[in-house]
Amino acid sequence: MELQDPKMNGALPAGAVGYRQELEGFLPGQGAAPGRKPAQFMDQFEGKTSFGMSVFNLSNAIMGSGILGLAYAMAHTGILFFLALLLCIALLSSYSIHLLLICAGVVGIRAYEQLGQRALGPAGKLVVAMVICLHNVGAMSSYLFIIKSELPLVIGTFLDKDPEEDWYLTGNLLIIIVTVFIILPLALMRHLGYLGYTSGLSLTCMVFFLISVIYKKFELGCAIRHNETAELQSDHSPALPPEGFNRSCEARMFTVDSQMFYTVPIMAFAFVCHPEVLPIYTELCRPSKHRMQAVANVSIGAMFIMYGLTATFGYLTFYSSVEAEMLHMYSKKDLLILCVRLAVLLAVTLTVPVVLFPIRRALQQLLFPSKAFSWPRHVAIALIILVLVNVLVICVPTIQDIFGVIGSTSAPSLIFILPSIFYLRIVPSEIEPLYSWPKIQAMCFGGLGVLFMAISLGFMFTNWATGKNRVSGH
Repeated sequence: MELQDPKMNGALPAGAVGYRQELEGFLPGQGAAPGRKPAQFMDQFEGKTSFGMSVFNLSNAIMGSGILGLAYAMAHTGILFFLALLLCIALLSSYSIHLLLICAGVVGIRAYEQLGQRALGPAGKLVVAMVICLHNVGAMSSYLFIIKSELPLVIGTFLDKDPEEDWYLTGNLLIIIVTVFIILPLALMRHLGYLGYTSGLSLTCMVFFLISVIYKKFELGCAIRHNETAELQSDHSPALPPEGFNRSCEARMFTVDSQMFYTVPIMAFAFVCHPEVLPIYTELCRPSKHRMQAVANVSIGAMFIMYGLTATFGYLTFYSSVEAEMLHMYSKKDLLILCVRLAVLLAVTLTVPVVLFPIRRALQQLLFPSKAFSWPRHVAIALIILVLVNVLVICVPTIQDIFGVIGSTSAPSLIFILPSIFYLRIVPSEIEPLYSWPKIQAMCFGGLGVLFMAISLGFMFTNWATGKNRVSGH
């Protein structure tokens, strides 16, 4: 297979490192040749973000609202089966990032969209930019929907007000206020590295959420059924009545039911962070493939532990009664859970600016590929994106099905399909023949992505036809 070598905005810069020389420092098992220079990148950007801040940013990009539904996923797969699937997905996500970093090193490009152009020409660049925009707009909208639905309840509880009666507690007004005063200032920062502090705060909030879930498990023991929660919310005594306990407090190690086919794709998409990988790589201090892969492995490992613990203790609290939104299972008058809701709201709010960065970068690569940085353009793109997302969240009463289609197509494309295509097209055939083991692995990896997409869309369309409820995810 001949390597495609389209020009990137004209001729390649003089002195660019050859493919073979670059591969010597990036392909697995091959060290840099003695006396050779390390691979150089065309952007010539000197990153200043520390390793720890990069881990915070990538971990924050990985963590999504789907963490609230992982206990439900465990209830329909079993503890051991769930953890085994989660581990496999974490390893596959790490391998996907490995493919991206190899391709970036081979061609000296740290932009997802330009990798698409190098692999598939202008059409590839357009497809990649569209997929990134669709996926991240869906993620931003899901976060703002959480703010729209949960923030009025939290503020109303603190103020002892009814959100439905007081106009200043309406969800539409509150998401505009949060967008203007919190999200927009953070989104206007020029470099993603500056958001490492807010990402660290966001992750701290989610750690508090995890600790609270664990604490509630030991406080409640075998917790109440959700359909009996309303009757018990007015009971302020610490001891719950025996009839309120779930009589089916049996943890299943392995189970298979119809809902499993809805929850497995949600688990597969729980590690989507690929649009943020290359921007974080660009701003990493002393960047190298090995160093960025370490950032990815630490982030994915930390999120695997957090996902596994949250799902396990949430499931062991409510067992088969657990719902897709686990926080809804707890009493609304519980002060600790109220603080947890506030922490989750803060976490998703601080995640929105991190998710916005790849959208802006994709639009700049698509519309202004050869333009120097411009503050008016930087601000204008952020404003347009935030206005469109706010209008979408305010005007559309329910867009779960739209999110489902976006998530079922963009997520497997970003995780599985595009990285494997990049690897097959970019790595020269004289270095890695088409039927070599690394490229066979990449082909199987892409095929797995197509399978995930087919399963997700198939069950979604079946669900629409039967009118059953779906599970919301990442």
